[in-house]
Amino acid sequence: MPPGPRVPPPPPPPSRRFGDETAPLARPGSPLRPAPLGAVVRVLDARATPPTFRLRHGTCVLGSAPDADLVIDEATVSRNHVELGLVAEGVTVRDLGSRNGTFYQGQRVEKMVLGLGGMIQVGAATVVLEADTEALVRGLEYSGTSYRGMVGASAAMRRLFALLTRLEGSVATVLVEGESGVGKELVASALHSGSSVAAGPFVVINCGAIPRELVASELFGHRRGAFSGAHEARRGALDSADGGTLFLDEIGELPVDVQPALLRAVELGEVRSVGDDAAHRVKVRIVAATNRDLEAEVRAGRFRQDLFYRLAVVRLRVPPLRDRPDDVEPLARRFAASVGLDDLPSHVIEELKARAWTGNARELSNAVQSYAALGLLPGATLAGVEAVDGAFARLVDVRRPYADQKEDVTDRFTRVYLAALIAHTGGNQSEAARLAGLNRSYLGRLLVKHGLARGGSGGAGED
Repeated sequence: MPPGPRVPPPPPPPSRRFGDETAPLARPGSPLRPAPLGAVVRVLDARATPPTFRLRHGTCVLGSAPDADLVIDEATVSRNHVELGLVAEGVTVRDLGSRNGTFYQGQRVEKMVLGLGGMIQVGAATVVLEADTEALVRGLEYSGTSYRGMVGASAAMRRLFALLTRLEGSVATVLVEGESGVGKELVASALHSGSSVAAGPFVVINCGAIPRELVASELFGHRRGAFSGAHEARRGALDSADGGTLFLDEIGELPVDVQPALLRAVELGEVRSVGDDAAHRVKVRIVAATNRDLEAEVRAGRFRQDLFYRLAVVRLRVPPLRDRPDDVEPLARRFAASVGLDDLPSHVIEELKARAWTGNARELSNAVQSYAALGLLPGATLAGVEAVDGAFARLVDVRRPYADQKEDVTDRFTRVYLAALIAHTGGNQSEAARLAGLNRSYLGRLLVKHGLARGGSGGAGED
């Protein structure tokens, strides 16, 4: 049996050599000092004993010697090859004078601090340093039914709230997984609000809504004249999020040719604007989200393995609404309050609870908006024209001018229609404009007017 963890030596002073990641992301004076996340050391392409090593304190040695903490059966690995140690910023990597070296991003290193999710080459073996999420979730409890703008009474959501509480103060990179409409953006916003960079900006980018040829410019910015149409220099999302959090929604849609530049930004904090020769540094906490199986995308060659590990340091899954029926009522009441309804009748609540909600919380929000506008839920059986007339009759106030009330009804219809349209197209405004027969820019103005633009005021539980 391998020996227990070694007592770590005093940490080396911070440096600015290649691969150094010791500089804290939090601004000076931040009161939040989270405990280090434990690490799981995993060898990907060589036989190892044990297959994984959990580094929760102290240090461990990787090598081919039988007494190494993690024995790697690979001819290019020295007997005592590299020592790893847990620190607040990630893992210290110290080469022990190995014959074939320890490499990071293709360059040989002697000593560095590597963030969780990073990969190193130990001789010819690839080693990934993952977060110890088993330790993170052990003993989780959360008694409330809300957390930083989200609501949920189900056991699954209380467990998620407990995880988010455990991550408070952290700037670890997080991958939020779940179906469209479950509330991934709200989770990202909660992660930012509870982090040590909460005072910084929270910037949202939907990777699936950007034309392919403009993705690099949106993320990294561009110089004037960098390409046709670049009449002025522009800051990218990473620069806009400097000192805060960048939320990359639908990260699975990111083109493969842009992924290496994002990896460099995540690992080294280096950003090079399109058309610029020199890179500059940023400090950004990354939260990504996807409704895809990114591991399957990696196997298919559509997503880089090293970028996946870097983004998935901590993985949070938001379950679909159909798996947590206890959350339908509190969500519906929250959505009702957001559109000015004092409450929902009990028969409406019961009908909402009986539905499958394939569109998750976003679909539920649209249904409540429809009820607020027309007095009917979408798909409800109409007892002839009288039902529609009755819904309008409840909106009529003879003490108010006709034109004002007509405008109110039209506005309600427009908001319900647009919400359903955007939900149907998954947020694709170009497709929504085509279906609606509207000019793309005019549709955009309508979405802003009615609070439906991405990043606008959304109800709890929306994506």
